[in-house]
This record gives sequence, structure tokens and C-alpha cells, in this order.
Amino acid sequence: MSLVGALPFYLSGEIPSYTDAIFETVSGFTTTGATILTDVEALSRSTQLWRCFTHWIGGMGVLVLILAVLPLSGSYNMHLLRAESPGPRVGKLVPRVKNTAMILYGIYIGITFAGTVFLFIAGLSVYDAVTLTFSAVGTGGFGLLNSSLGSYSIAIQTILTVLMFICGINFQIFYLILIKKPKEAFASEELRYYFVIVLLAAILITLNTRSYFDSIFLGFHHALLQVVSIITTTGFSSTDYNTWPEFSKAILLILSLLGACAGGTSGGFKISRFIITLRSIKNEISYVIHPRGFKKIHLDGHVVESSVTKSVQVYAMIYIFIFFGSFLLLSLNEFDFTTNLSAVAATFNNVGAGFSMVGPSGNYSAFSAFSKLVLMFDMLVGRLELLPILILLSPGTWKK
Repeated sequence: MSLVGALPFYLSGEIPSYTDAIFETVSGFTTTGATILTDVEALSRSTQLWRCFTHWIGGMGVLVLILAVLPLSGSYNMHLLRAESPGPRVGKLVPRVKNTAMILYGIYIGITFAGTVFLFIAGLSVYDAVTLTFSAVGTGGFGLLNSSLGSYSIAIQTILTVLMFICGINFQIFYLILIKKPKEAFASEELRYYFVIVLLAAILITLNTRSYFDSIFLGFHHALLQVVSIITTTGFSSTDYNTWPEFSKAILLILSLLGACAGGTSGGFKISRFIITLRSIKNEISYVIHPRGFKKIHLDGHVVESSVTKSVQVYAMIYIFIFFGSFLLLSLNEFDFTTNLSAVAATFNNVGAGFSMVGPSGNYSAFSAFSKLVLMFDMLVGRLELLPILILLSPGTWKK
């Protein structure tokens, strides 16, 4: 799909290099938002629309779309759903996988429509409202202006912040609300952690950047937008956060690695995996102190199966190996340590936008073709989960 999706960019001549066109398309479908374009505003309206639409397609997932539309059958349907539904545990909302996919897309389309309407009411044209909504709900980050969201009003920025935040939540929670089970929906520990992390990070950054803005309200507004944008791995920005103090930038870097909720449209490690990892460490410490004791890990009031705990641990190890392996390959460039590290972190976690060290011009155009291939692999692995990609590359998968 990425090879075919790159053709509009390449055939129109707006991205002369086919490798660069593929990079832009992979970035779109994986909702990364990394770009090789130095002047987004020079693109034609049709190309900009297609560019943002790739985020919308990739947001809920290409494989989920296939499950919702095509008449597939067989036990592998669930594996397809799991492959593009990031998180340690993925289940069906209803008995049939096809119906689950249709419900997910129904919620996704509803949020997209609502976002478009609100942005139109806030003063954007229909075209701008649609394209920005595609990027926001897909948590991708492709914009229409070189300044990202900096030129828009506070009202528009607030609507986009809400859209990004909503789409960072597990879509199963929306389904539970729709079927009038709010208690089950808000019993989610991951959701509570998500709220607390976003609010705490926004407050800390607001206090740390107090002198950068005219008022505490304006500071909190930009801090909240940036926190939500980074933790949902969207990559929008309303101000130049590269000029912020190192403490604030460190918080944003940690949030980019963490990611939002499992089952949302964002990338990253996922909060649920983080919770399970912390509780695994706590249990291991407890076991060393009390060897005869036995404690199970719980999440949302349910026991986390040992297979899930094991998969999270394996995921963490594979994550580290791929991260540093990619960093090593990128080091063949002549860029400095922080440039290569930031580039891998931004693409592997599907954030796209990094700090000023990501390329000399603030994007990925200066990287070599080989480095772009490595970063494209990172984007795909980060979006499609690690194990499905490694299974695909395993020779044993293709044996009869």
C-alpha cells in the first residue's frame, strides 16, 4: 500500500524522488508524521488532502479496514486485528471479528465527523477542517502550514487538542459508553493513568516555562497541547518547544517513548505495558524478599495472565534491540549522536516530530537513502507492533 500510495506524490512531481515519496507515504500510513518536505505550503491542495488522508487510513489501521470491508473468514482474522491494534491485550467487542472492526470504524468516523464540524464552526474552511481532522484523529501530525498549528486561533488549537486526546484513548471505552456501561468504561486503570500523566506533565511544563508566555493560561494551553500531541505521538506543535528549558524537553521525550493507551490510534510503548512492567518489577522485588510468597499481577481488577506478562517483557527486550540496532545503522551518517538518537526515537515511536536535532533543516530530507530505509522500517515496526513484523521476516513462517 505504501508503494502504491507514494505514486500521487511521485507522478505529480511534487516529490521527485520515489524513495522520498515512499518515506512520506509510510510516514502517513503509520501515522508517524515524519516528513522530507521543507515547504509543505508549496504542495497542491489535492496532494495535501491525500497526504493527510493517509493518516486517517492508518489511524484505525489498514488491516482493521480490511476486516470491516472484505468478507474474510477463518481464525486468522483475530491475528490481523491484533497485528494493528497496539497493546498487550486485544479482544473482540462482539463475537464476530468483522463486526468488531465495523464498530471500531463507526466510532472512528463519528469522531472524525464531529471534529470536522467543530473546526468548521471555529472558523476553518471545509477543506482545512477535513484535512486537519484527518491528521488529528489519526494522531499523525501532517499539517497544511509550515508553522504546524502555530498560526491558528486558540479555539482551533483547543479543538485539535481534544481530538488528539480522545483518539489516544482505547476505543473499547467508547464502545462501553455507547452500550451504557460507563462504570466499566471508567474503571480502566490505563485511562486514569493517562489522565494523570497528561495533567501532571502539562502542569510541570507550565511552571517550568512560565517566563516564556504572557499569562499562566496561555502557558498551560500550549503546554497541554504539546503534551497531548507528544504522548499521542501526533507531532503537532503550536509553539517552538525546542527553545523550552531542558527539563520540559526531557518530559516530552519521555512521553514520546511512553505513548498513550492501548487500542487507540497512537504509537509508543503504551501505558498499559508500562503499568504491567512496573508491577512485574514490584512482584519480583517482593519475591526476593519473601521467596515463598506468591502474588499475581492485576489490571482493571482482573488477573493478568502469565502469557501477557511474558509478552510484555519480550516486547520490551525486542524494543530495546531494534531501537539501538537502528541507532547503530544511522550512525553511519555524518550526523551527531543526538541527531541520530532523536531520529530513531521519533520514527520508532511514530511521533515524527522531534527536537531541532532531527536533521539540519528540522526534517528528514538530509538523511541518506539507506538511513531513510532504516527509518521506514522503524515506522512500520512501531505501528504494526513488533512481533507481527518479526514473524513476517522469519524464514519458518514461509515453510509449508
